[in-house]
Amino acid sequence: MALMISTPKALASEKNYGIATVSEVTSIYDADTFRVSINGWPPIIGERISIRANGFDAPEIRGKCESEKIAARQAKQLTVELLRGAKVIELRNMKRGKYFRIVADVYLDGKPLADIQIRSGLSRPYSGGKRLSWCE
Repeated sequence: MALMISTPKALASEKNYGIATVSEVTSIYDADTFRVSINGWPPIIGERISIRANGFDAPEIRGKCESEKIAARQAKQLTVELLRGAKVIELRNMKRGKYFRIVADVYLDGKPLADIQIRSGLSRPYSGGKRLSWCE
């Protein structure tokens, strides 16, 4: 007989919540973090909920060096244009991440945001673990 013990944190990060269609993008912080509202969801989880786009690492707005901050503004601008121009924004493979954010594969009119950001050269592929510096 085996005994398995899981912490709520471990369970939360493993559970996949499927797909949701965004009804409104309410704010955009940087290239991979923004807030959305989702019609039909309870307000506590469906209004202005923070989303972390999965699959890529973008430079940080509050980066460690000036070149990272400049790159972050460029990557954010691409995400702003893409989110504002999309007719349909889907969150797929949703999971709960740290900071109570939803971590999801973000699709814009059927195209993955991660692929667009990576192909632009403004972001890098990311699948977890330690992130590389943008300042070297």
